[in-house]
Amino acid sequence: MSPPDFLHDLLNPDLAFLPKALLVAVMSSIVCGVVGCYVVLRGMAFIGDAVAHAVFPGLAVAFAVSGNLILGGTLAGVLTAVLVAVFSQNRRLREDSVIGVFFVAAFALGIVVISRTPGYAGSLQQFLFGSITGIPDEDLLTVAVMGVAVLGVVFGLHKEFVAVTLDREMARAMGLRVFWLDVVLYVLVTLAVVISVQTIGNILVLALLVTPAATARLLTDRLAVMMLLAPVVGGLCALVGLYVSWSWDFPTGGTIVLVLTAVFLATWALAPRHGLLARGLVRRRSARV
Repeated sequence: MSPPDFLHDLLNPDLAFLPKALLVAVMSSIVCGVVGCYVVLRGMAFIGDAVAHAVFPGLAVAFAVSGNLILGGTLAGVLTAVLVAVFSQNRRLREDSVIGVFFVAAFALGIVVISRTPGYAGSLQQFLFGSITGIPDEDLLTVAVMGVAVLGVVFGLHKEFVAVTLDREMARAMGLRVFWLDVVLYVLVTLAVVISVQTIGNILVLALLVTPAATARLLTDRLAVMMLLAPVVGGLCALVGLYVSWSWDFPTGGTIVLVLTAVFLATWALAPRHGLLARGLVRRRSARV
């Protein structure tokens, strides 16, 4: 399918789900791209993975009671994020150990709940791998509202998040409440994950959170530029991924992740300053001197 044909399908009233899918994918990419910058800079990728698993029981319970999936996932994810933040205060246990305990338990709980629900097989596939072409109109509004709220909090606490990211002890000395800032950031990661689950699924959502930010990190040393580039990379990859999946009938979520990964690998090799080729040229010049 050529790009003009894809554009024609986007404008086709009989395919109303397609522009809606694109809109949700782009909104999710923007939110995850911004929040993901903190995740990458703080080395919190494991936390993002934990939250992605933690929302699963909330999704399962919401499905079982015919409730709102986004609300159910949010409640479960926020609860788990707060528990991780609280239990991590005990310095006899490393944070990654606490995360491992809670995200496995949450995912196991979700499996048990949904396995007891009639017709769970198809829903389990939707939770794990996404269902971007079947998103209800009310979820579209929910994603938009939650996305604006997340971005508002991020920019409102940006200086505090940067201070904690750069030096936690210095942030404490400055009088910042590091624990509560950690809790807020965990909650923001949770919300970013929840609004993206329907786009690429519970298993793949970490890619939308980490890969665009990691790609942007290779392109710039400035956080402000990184937070601008990451959502742009995520949004463009979502567009290309949706186009490829629609043209060749590939799974949408998996296709978006593969496009993200391809862009990351290309950037890793070709980035002007931090790419593999650029670093090789610098080493070669240094050897000649």
